[in-house]
Amino acid sequence: MEAPAAPHNAGDIELTVTSPDQMRELGRRLAKLLRAGDLLMLSGELGAGKTTLTRGLGEGMGVRGAVTSPTFVIARVHPSLVEGPPLVHVDAYRLSGGLDEMEDLDLDVSLPESVVVVEWGEGKVEELTEDRLQVVIHRAVGDTTDEVRHVTVTGLGERWAAVDLSVLSA
Repeated sequence: MEAPAAPHNAGDIELTVTSPDQMRELGRRLAKLLRAGDLLMLSGELGAGKTTLTRGLGEGMGVRGAVTSPTFVIARVHPSLVEGPPLVHVDAYRLSGGLDEMEDLDLDVSLPESVVVVEWGEGKVEELTEDRLQVVIHRAVGDTTDEVRHVTVTGLGERWAAVDLSVLSA
């Protein structure tokens, strides 16, 4: 039996975001590229803007309910109001068991008909699918009021091979 090939990297796009409003707008633009079955992994320090980006995704996807951090409930489902896929928003920060704990959430069941966004998903959700978007948000750390964020969006797998991520910088 052959080992599975490494996921194809469809390329990166790097963006600079200077305000929470711009981060939400990036989420709204990103929502236009998404379809049922998509997995997004969001990485970044506390306060980097992962939930703000997801709020913009929810707005762009036309889902019901305010998108807030699901830290204490672990996962929250936002049904579509516009005949699109639901948004499943997961905060894996408090999950230490890797894929076993993630499997308890049945994300593999939700994934085919939903857009699944996982904050803090590194090392926990990669086995769900080779096709995913990785979004890494870097911000200045320490005592700073700096709102500047450097965002790297990487498309992995066949799903993202033909998607032009440069539209995100429009």
